[in-house]
Amino acid sequence: MLIFETVILLLLAGALLATLAKRLRAPYPALLALAGTGGALVPGLPEVTLDPELALALFVAPTLLDAAYDASPRDLKANWRPVGGLVLVCVLCTAFAVAWVARLIEPGLPWAAAIALGAIVAPPDASAAAAVLRQLRPPHRVLVILEGESLLNDATALLLFRVAVGAAMGGAVSGWQVVPLLLLTCGGGALFGIAAAWVWLRLSMHREDLAVAVLVQFLGTFAVWLLAERLGLSAIITMVAYAMTIARLAPSRIGGKERIASYAVWEVAVFVLNLLAFILIGLQLRGILDRLGGWQWRDVGFAAAACAVVILMRFAWVMGYVFVARLGKRTERSPTIAGGIVISWCGMRGIVTLAAALALPEDFPYRDLILLTAFAVALVTLVLQGLSLRWLLERLGLPDDGGVEREVALARQATARAALEVLHAAPPGRAAEVLQREYLARLSPAEGGGEDLAGLQRQAVAAQRRVLAALRSYGTIGDDAFHVIEEEIDLLDLTADPRIRDLKARPEG
Repeated sequence: MLIFETVILLLLAGALLATLAKRLRAPYPALLALAGTGGALVPGLPEVTLDPELALALFVAPTLLDAAYDASPRDLKANWRPVGGLVLVCVLCTAFAVAWVARLIEPGLPWAAAIALGAIVAPPDASAAAAVLRQLRPPHRVLVILEGESLLNDATALLLFRVAVGAAMGGAVSGWQVVPLLLLTCGGGALFGIAAAWVWLRLSMHREDLAVAVLVQFLGTFAVWLLAERLGLSAIITMVAYAMTIARLAPSRIGGKERIASYAVWEVAVFVLNLLAFILIGLQLRGILDRLGGWQWRDVGFAAAACAVVILMRFAWVMGYVFVARLGKRTERSPTIAGGIVISWCGMRGIVTLAAALALPEDFPYRDLILLTAFAVALVTLVLQGLSLRWLLERLGLPDDGGVEREVALARQATARAALEVLHAAPPGRAAEVLQREYLARLSPAEGGGEDLAGLQRQAVAAQRRVLAALRSYGTIGDDAFHVIEEEIDLLDLTADPRIRDLKARPEG
């Protein structure tokens, strides 16, 4: 009962901190990291442990699906060089640099355990950075690179983590084993994720109960992750392929009411999981410090060195890439120094680092030191970089390129024209006239604000969905513009639901 009450109180504190972070216009994980540290200093709080096999599935699977669902394959393809460099080269270089420095400071640390530590702290969590950057409207390309990196760098790091943990726990791993393992886990994971998405869509169609539909989404997410793990595939790649396939196929098969409810539930779920990750680490810190003999300067120096390496390695790679890319002929897509500085500073570690640290087996060599270091890296990067990111971006003055807004305007006009074609073909009547005025207003702000209004609305909405899907399919618009217009069409779809109209028409009181 004490643990339950403690978690409830800490969740409430986390919610209040998130509200404060919004007022301060700062990423809420930064304040959560500080709260987790403070929780370790509060006397009487119990130490809570989590099954290591559960950590990655519980914390990473839903948050990764939520991020991958909104990813734009078109934009990722256009920026594959910078994204690929961050995902592969930067992550691997950071992991091995951290391992090398860790061995210098703690010679007794086995190489496999040192590499596992490097893999844990190597992948940044760009969601915190993106939350801040979206408020400031930087160039869209900066956001695309950061979000693409956060989707795929976890796969590189966790594959290395998996190999290192296996070696540290007694298994011998050779270079000849790693290459087939990489091909099998990543390639097989992508194929399995696509197949699982098709199966899920078949099983989940025509569900009328919203609660059941959203529950099935969560069950499907965990089932796909666990099955990928059982088959020896990359659960990260599987989840990314699964989410991106659903994002492509589901919009035409799921109604607006279900989608709006689903988005709201997922937003809350991801928020709670972030809170729980920091709470669990905070509740374990006291036990970790006790087992390490308190705050030892050697341990503090070990964690500080890891923090310095992850920050400096990212700067070295990103700015080196920018310098080399600017040596040739410059175009509109050439990286800028200001953009490179922003991306370099967006190296905050978050839920994946914490979940991977919690996933270490209980008898893993130097487990407590690695847990302490992982939390220290997350804390320092979130606080130092997260709280200063807004100030940095304002000083650099990176303007929004307006690309998403132009695509939103294009999609809004195209979908409104599709709806008007349906309405012009309908029998004349008051309902058709009202809807025509509404859609004319979407074509031009200067204009205006089938006898069955709901029936005509549903036909118009269906026409808009078809055109919007085609615009994205042909690459005319990206996924950011797609989701903006999709949300607008979903709201129109709700007005076509007789039950919603009846509620709106019901007199108050």
